[in-house]
Amino acid sequence: MPNKLPEPYHHTQRGPLYLITLAVAIVVFAMAWTGWNEPTLVVGLLILAGIFVLTSFAFKHLTVSDEGEHLAVRFGPLPVFRRRIPYADILSVQADRTSWIDGWGIHWVPGRGYTYNLWGFSCVKLEVRGRVIRIGSDDVDNLVTFIQAKINERG
Repeated sequence: MPNKLPEPYHHTQRGPLYLITLAVAIVVFAMAWTGWNEPTLVVGLLILAGIFVLTSFAFKHLTVSDEGEHLAVRFGPLPVFRRRIPYADILSVQADRTSWIDGWGIHWVPGRGYTYNLWGFSCVKLEVRGRVIRIGSDDVDNLVTFIQAKINERG
């Protein structure tokens, strides 16, 4: 019986934190609107509001998908932050949990490695060429099963 190849994986997790950054952007924009007497302040506040809007749309969701020889991790919908991990480099995979120190977003913590997380503490822990990469997900079991199948596929 031939080995059955795993179905391509694609999952998008949505997080509510972008609503907070959008709300902050609205407040900062309102502050700029009331500060027309100080042009420097207005420009600074408008730039700050723009940064919050961009951040909000850069981290609205986290998509993990199979790209043939790579696992792709993308925040979006603005395609600013992306990571591709070759399956050939993944030594092990397991379900794990992040801690508050790992945070949300993209972080590197000494002794814990990189974390790509949007919301919650459930994650997949990968050992990649001696480094640790954690990928937050609300679909941990399916992601672990998929990656383990890709690791087993190469023998």
